Amino acid sequence: MDSARFRALGPALLLCCAGCSGLGVPQATTAQAGQVARAVQPPGKAADDLQSDFQRVIKDVLPSVVQIETESGLGSGVVYDGKGHIVTNAHVVGGGRSFRVTTANSKKPLTASLVFSYPQQDLAVVKLDAVPSGLRAASFGDTSKVQVGQVVLAMGSPLGLSSSVTEGIVSATGRTVSEGGDDGGTGATLANMVQTSAAINPGNSGGALVGLDGRIIGIPTLAATDPELGGGTAPGIGFAIPASTVRTIADQIVRSGRVTDSGRAALGITGRTFVDADFQPAGVVVVEVKDGGAADKAGIGPGDVIVRLGDTDITTITSLTEALAELKPGERTTVTFTHNGGEKTAEVTLGEQ
Repeated sequence: MDSARFRALGPALLLCCAGCSGLGVPQATTAQAGQVARAVQPPGKAADDLQSDFQRVIKDVLPSVVQIETESGLGSGVVYDGKGHIVTNAHVVGGGRSFRVTTANSKKPLTASLVFSYPQQDLAVVKLDAVPSGLRAASFGDTSKVQVGQVVLAMGSPLGLSSSVTEGIVSATGRTVSEGGDDGGTGATLANMVQTSAAINPGNSGGALVGLDGRIIGIPTLAATDPELGGGTAPGIGFAIPASTVRTIADQIVRSGRVTDSGRAALGITGRTFVDADFQPAGVVVVEVKDGGAADKAGIGPGDVIVRLGDTDITTITSLTEALAELKPGERTTVTFTHNGGEKTAEVTLGEQ
């Protein structure tokens, strides 16, 4: 995806001094946070109406956004139902099993336990050990109705600052991005992401991206990083897992304690990036094949190098993962691969990850 990279947004370490996060992440100023509002606000009464909309949504939704404390720092979460289930990012919970959760109505942190973490989609559900009175579940919207230019608010605990709100617009929909695995992320490739200009920082992970109708349209998860900024977060480019995906995965976890239907296509292989004689990435070499999987049935075996999936050229394991993220289990496509020095093409029916 050109030179851009993507970094998970939490958990973040607690601030130890004013004006210095110790995280090397540029912080949005008040002026930056107001740019979009100034751009979209008409004069007079319309501006007052927009401000009232902002305040109404914040009052309605912010009580459903919680702060999650792990052994490594802080992240955010969203109250999923009245039974104490909270949805967040898998990279927020990490390898933890128990957590401290601060809700809008709790005077002190509450204890919570992991229900299930699904790193492949970077989602997880934790459950409060005791449900406090007044716990308010969030309302999730219809991702298919999200439009570019739609005004949104991001709510969470960026850099440990609980109950923070920033605003922006939906910049794009349907993005496929891969998060790093060496900076706190899960390394997952995530499809159909919502891109937003709302300022989001480490600690926003697992929080809420909300429309002016008060419905959550996504869970903020990633921020783009720019190599020209020394790997720092690129301002105004963040990504959220769409509400439809959140509901699909969280419903299964709440109901069954695990994910039973991922909806993610798979070839049924273990592979790694293949480097040619010029030390350039040139495909994905198959290391292991799952018995009965899509690749196995198509005659693809260990040592073969996948160079194309459908019409998409494959040069790295990331490009293969991103190509698969655009497809669904059960779809038929072609795989072009090299075998014993010759190139072959096989038709496969994709399995499920």
